[in-house]
Amino acid sequence: MSSSISISSPIVSVEWLHKNLIASNLVILDGTINKVFDATQVQIPNSRFFDIKKKFSDINGPFPSTFPTEEHFQREARALGINKNSAIVVYDDKGIYSSARVWWLFKSFGYDNIAVLNGGFPAWKKANYDTEAMKKYDGELGDFIANYKPENMTFFNAMKEASKNKTHRIIDARSERRFNGLEPEPREGLRTGTIPNSVNLPYTDLLDAGELKSREIIETILNKRVHKKDPVIFSCGSGITACVLALGAHMSGYKNISVYDGSWTEWGSLVNE
Repeated sequence: MSSSISISSPIVSVEWLHKNLIASNLVILDGTINKVFDATQVQIPNSRFFDIKKKFSDINGPFPSTFPTEEHFQREARALGINKNSAIVVYDDKGIYSSARVWWLFKSFGYDNIAVLNGGFPAWKKANYDTEAMKKYDGELGDFIANYKPENMTFFNAMKEASKNKTHRIIDARSERRFNGLEPEPREGLRTGTIPNSVNLPYTDLLDAGELKSREIIETILNKRVHKKDPVIFSCGSGITACVLALGAHMSGYKNISVYDGSWTEWGSLVNE
């Protein structure tokens, strides 16, 4: 009988995951966004597809990838066979991109035994580890319990307050050109611009070839924009890459972290100036 494991770091290496594949409580989640089930695609062995868009968002919300309710998240996590004692590793096909959103969702529902796979699926393939055809999870329901942590998420009215009164440091993860309105937003019809009193830190600045830079380097980058004692809200286009900054900040010892769920898609749609 293989032993169970617990995860103490917010990121793990592909070598660590390969070594722990037989752990009895390991759950590997493929958090690739906008992925469609296709048995011709390959995945890390025994992965379960975590569908951010269609399963783990408020699909009736007016904006993409918005935060689900506690009951919704718990139901869908159980449907993937996730248990109260599961050790979760999440990856995506870009390196580190949407996997950080999955990590932040679990953190926001009170679950800490989870890590992001550093370098994601590209790093796994580069290491020449085994893959398998994508398959749907058809195992037993899990007993996962969600416990919502409201301090982890910021919504529109609170964001307006934070922006107006400068109560938080607001850091935008979009590219420099998008932040400065020099190129159009990818969402059709969405205006360009920035949330007032925000500063820019492209999420790609924390990465090197799809892997997170060292904690020391990330800490140095963050410290140029925000003090550790200050409350910070991370924003981006639609709440996905802001979570990469949240991951880096968590690694670096920041405690008062929140992600603006609607991000620029919501702000740029509802605020006209």
